[in-house]
Amino acid sequence: MISHVLALAVKIVTTALAVAGMGYFFASLLAARRFLREWRAQRPEFAPGVSILKALKGIDPGMIEAFRSHCRQSYAGEFELLFGVATLDDPAAAAVKKLQSEFPELAIRLVECPQRLGSNGKVSTLVQLAAQVRYDYLLVNDSDITVSPQYLRQVMACFAPAEISSGAEARTLQGEFLPSPVGLVTALYRGRAHGSLASRFEALGIATDFQAGVLMSKWIEGGLSYGLGSTLAVRREALEKAGGLIGLVDHLADDYEMGARVARAGYRVELCAEVVETSVPAYGWRGFFDHQLRWLRAVRVSRPAGYVGLIFTYGLGWALVNALACGFSRTSLWLLGASILLRLAQAATVGGAVVGDRQAMANLWLLPARDLVAFGLWIAGFVGNTIVWRGERFVLKGGRLVKV
Repeated sequence: MISHVLALAVKIVTTALAVAGMGYFFASLLAARRFLREWRAQRPEFAPGVSILKALKGIDPGMIEAFRSHCRQSYAGEFELLFGVATLDDPAAAAVKKLQSEFPELAIRLVECPQRLGSNGKVSTLVQLAAQVRYDYLLVNDSDITVSPQYLRQVMACFAPAEISSGAEARTLQGEFLPSPVGLVTALYRGRAHGSLASRFEALGIATDFQAGVLMSKWIEGGLSYGLGSTLAVRREALEKAGGLIGLVDHLADDYEMGARVARAGYRVELCAEVVETSVPAYGWRGFFDHQLRWLRAVRVSRPAGYVGLIFTYGLGWALVNALACGFSRTSLWLLGASILLRLAQAATVGGAVVGDRQAMANLWLLPARDLVAFGLWIAGFVGNTIVWRGERFVLKGGRLVKV
């Protein structure tokens, strides 16, 4: 009797979750379409001076070509590139010197940043770089980010002063609302896989899963309240009012936290139309699992409710569990088939139309297997607070990193 009731409960719950997953796929498809419509809006030209900051440690795949892409900008304003290393013996220093010789006309500086100000070595380097910038706009992104020639133009256009309009937030002027100024601009990204199946799994997840979640949160919450490490362009004044980079030296999710603090300081966080590309290493499975769990546990700590809400994004996993629980009944197979079709439509729209990931489109046949692995990792993410980051082990406590 008890086993019968339990089996029935499993059927009901997994059916409900499979249907909810289908609803999520459809809603995120609509969110992607909505974002594509927003792309068409013309923004005024705005080209202030920009300081691009990159914290380096070792050589990442495709790193030098990523650096070159930042040097080939079609941008009307001035910009500089500051590269920080903990020691000039770091192999990345030689890559920066090579870049300086290739682009002697550009302001490219290599800065030694020997201080370890907190558990997050990257942010420690950024704090020391920020003390040497020339301009009032700072742009931080990872060492392996490759961008188009329109990158700076597209990102900085988001900071253009807004016209007075009703329905905006913040302060008033003569009875009308003046939109709160944009304090931080971030960007979507796609991954470029290198060789291994684990690398292809991660790149596929970036294009079709993570970016879909960003677009959904933007739609549901009426905007973003966090940043993505692919691009963190920030006004100096907004960063200072948000507590500066020094407040992030012990945080794992420093990109998320920077955007959240800027938003709490009264500024808007904008998602620009430009999509950048990150390089995904040729992971073995151990490296893949470590990286995924690091990201999942960072999300769990930063957005606990959002992490629990991910339960609805694993529609394929729930549909398969439901089919097993129902003995592959006609209804359960219909749910599984509909889930697969909706997931593929969502993936094609977000991964193809929005982020332009041709590699992900060629790997769509791997999507069911990738989603099932991700489903298992999400469950594992509830357990434990230990992460591995660049070969070092840390414990997460309240969103902060404590080295083991």
